Amino acid sequence: MIKVFYIRSLNWRSFKYILLFICYIVFFSSTNAETERADIIVAKDGTGNFASIQSALDSIPDNTSRTWIILVRSGIYNEKLYITKNNVAIVGENRDSVLIVYPELRRNWRQTHENDWGSAVVNIGNNVHDFMLANLTIYNNYGTLYGDHDHQFAIRGGGNCTRIITVNCKIMADGGDTMSLWNASSGMYYHANCFFTGWVDFVCPRGWCYITDCRFYGYNLTASIWHDGSSDSTSKLVIRNSYFDGVKNFPLGRHHKDAQFYLLDCTFSENMADRPIKPAFDTLKFRWGERYYYYNCHREGEDFDWYADNLTSAYGSPVNESEVTAYWTFEGKWDPERNMPAVLPFASIPTPRNNSKNITPHAIDTLRWIGGRNALSYNVYFGNVNPPPFVSNEKQTKYQVNKVTPDTHYYWRIDVVTDSDTLKGDIWEFFTGA
Repeated sequence: MIKVFYIRSLNWRSFKYILLFICYIVFFSSTNAETERADIIVAKDGTGNFASIQSALDSIPDNTSRTWIILVRSGIYNEKLYITKNNVAIVGENRDSVLIVYPELRRNWRQTHENDWGSAVVNIGNNVHDFMLANLTIYNNYGTLYGDHDHQFAIRGGGNCTRIITVNCKIMADGGDTMSLWNASSGMYYHANCFFTGWVDFVCPRGWCYITDCRFYGYNLTASIWHDGSSDSTSKLVIRNSYFDGVKNFPLGRHHKDAQFYLLDCTFSENMADRPIKPAFDTLKFRWGERYYYYNCHREGEDFDWYADNLTSAYGSPVNESEVTAYWTFEGKWDPERNMPAVLPFASIPTPRNNSKNITPHAIDTLRWIGGRNALSYNVYFGNVNPPPFVSNEKQTKYQVNKVTPDTHYYWRIDVVTDSDTLKGDIWEFFTGA
């Protein structure tokens, strides 16, 4: 009765405004729910579907034919993750504010367990494929807590796991083997715009691995990168357009088995030691010899002779460096830069690759990118001036360009248009050749 009397006592104008306000709240809430294209939302404060990431993972159906997106809201998640299902993407709200942190020393784990399953912060099952981490930080902080910098995984996968992607992530550990994806026979891994740090061999893939636009920081005097390509002569670790730094006199890399390294358009800080990538021991023998290939790599300060251009000496090497792509790295078996699901809020993974040089002009007829998760359309900016001018609004993740000019520096940017905002993208660039 009180509520009825209160409503009746309102004049029509007041009632109308209250009704409009209620309608606005309902509409706004439903719009936000529809805008966020994620299957599951994790939030520590209870506002999502789950409060822990593992609970969200456990809720996904066993057999999925599409990518399930788990969106993780900002917070520190002190948990280990066990990945046992395919076609899953764990995506943070923000790379710096979503942290998955857990202390674990491999040596301690193996004292009571027969294998490495569970020894990492993120543990990828032996048969998992098409798993993705994006826009978050993963940190094994055992060394900081206990002062031991022995092997401690941030991410580990073995067995037959393959087609693993990390994009726009920080992957850190206070010990060796930070990033350990260890399927030597068929493993394929793609990493873009990530930061890696750790102690000995802190990025150590087995099989086929393509890394682009990443930063590395090493705390040890043994090696930063490592590769095992012993199961197939075409296995390789390819690193493009990336920056290496570390403590004074940090060494670049080493290997214990047959390996194949490609470093193109990379920059080394002045702290890097004058020590070529080499076998871990002089007594090691290899079926395919020592294979270390470089193109356009430079050190801040004085360059060293051992990373001079020698790409043409590689067996089956491409005609020029622009052909060294993820698709080429994976022997045509996987093309993540064309088929990656749109999980980030902004546009990413440009084609042509950012800072590409000497591109044959007639080879450029289309600009492509991986779309934003909530995009309705894309504003395209393109030209030979910086900042580039607006040229088109596109529904698809590509833009047809007119004839480009030889020997020209081009700039482009993709803004993601959603139903509530426009997310401004980074400026990418490329250079055409003669």
